[in-house]
Amino acid sequence: MNTSLLQFQKRLLSWFSIHQRNLPWRQTNDPYCIWVSEVMLQQTRVNTVIDYYHRFLDKFPSIEHLADSDLDDLLKIWEGLGYYARARNLKRAAEIVVFEMEGCIPNNYRQFRQLPGVGDYIAAAVQSIAFGKPLAAVDGNVKRVLARLYCRSEPTNIAKFNKTFQDLADRLLVTSQPGTYNQALMELGAMVCRPKSPTCLVCPVQNFCDAHQKLEVGLFPVRQAKKKRPEHQLVSGIFINGKNEVLVVQRPLKGLLGGLWEFPNQHVNPSADLVQDCKELAVDLFNIQEVSLSLTYLTQIKHAYTHFQVVVDAFFCYLSTDLSLEALDFKNWTNAQWKTIEELDQLALTGITNKLIPILKKSPHLIS
Repeated sequence: MNTSLLQFQKRLLSWFSIHQRNLPWRQTNDPYCIWVSEVMLQQTRVNTVIDYYHRFLDKFPSIEHLADSDLDDLLKIWEGLGYYARARNLKRAAEIVVFEMEGCIPNNYRQFRQLPGVGDYIAAAVQSIAFGKPLAAVDGNVKRVLARLYCRSEPTNIAKFNKTFQDLADRLLVTSQPGTYNQALMELGAMVCRPKSPTCLVCPVQNFCDAHQKLEVGLFPVRQAKKKRPEHQLVSGIFINGKNEVLVVQRPLKGLLGGLWEFPNQHVNPSADLVQDCKELAVDLFNIQEVSLSLTYLTQIKHAYTHFQVVVDAFFCYLSTDLSLEALDFKNWTNAQWKTIEELDQLALTGITNKLIPILKKSPHLIS
């Protein structure tokens, strides 16, 4: 960038004032609402977040409501957004603010940064937008813009280079309007300086962009190739009792998909005997004798997570004797319930479970 910083800032802010999207979290100065939106926007597309944002605030209109909420209710509202640790951390942070900070969200970066789930980006975004603190917020969109503005070859998806991009962002910050500026730069990355097919001809700061001037926009940003995601094989048992109810179990609060409900399952070897594996699931984890169990294959589904993917083979597991919940050996779960298919909608379910339910409803093996 060879032209003046002031001109760059002026053009960016002018463009943003005209072309910014009408997003609900831009219509408020409430730090709680802004915080909620920033947490949701991590790893999730804007169009998806809008409905979740409205439903969340309808259910938990204040930080006090969130702090006092039932975790199951929170996870149900969050269902489908993924990355459920975000929701659990947000609730834990709300509890700290309400019960230890008299309900006042800190307007100090360091203090706010210490709350559960608050990283460098969320801390800078909330502090700048809600409180006007002169802090540059750097997300993926901003990194991409910066990489092209300065022709930076450091991979944007490698954490050790975060400081490089943070330093660049700090140089460009409009300290008198940090919240507006941060949103403008992020909006530029989302709407104009896109990962693929950037619309450089309508970019308000094209004259300041080294990559554009050198006709090298397609070379930036540089990203280190990701490793192929490993694939895991699971077998899942849909246990059905004499009342035509299915057994669901709740995952531990800590760890992947913490607090969500699912059909019992376990990892197996890809070349394994799936029928025998499902019987072992019943025998080992639920103290069921094989003689009281009848299996029917249901389906195979695939589901992808951030760092791995799973292939799940599901079986109907008919019980010839009633199974008492008190007799269960939970091992990998914290709770269990018998539910009708219709009642499952009341629970916060894993993505795999949500994929299985429509297939389950259509199956002739389930008595209606």
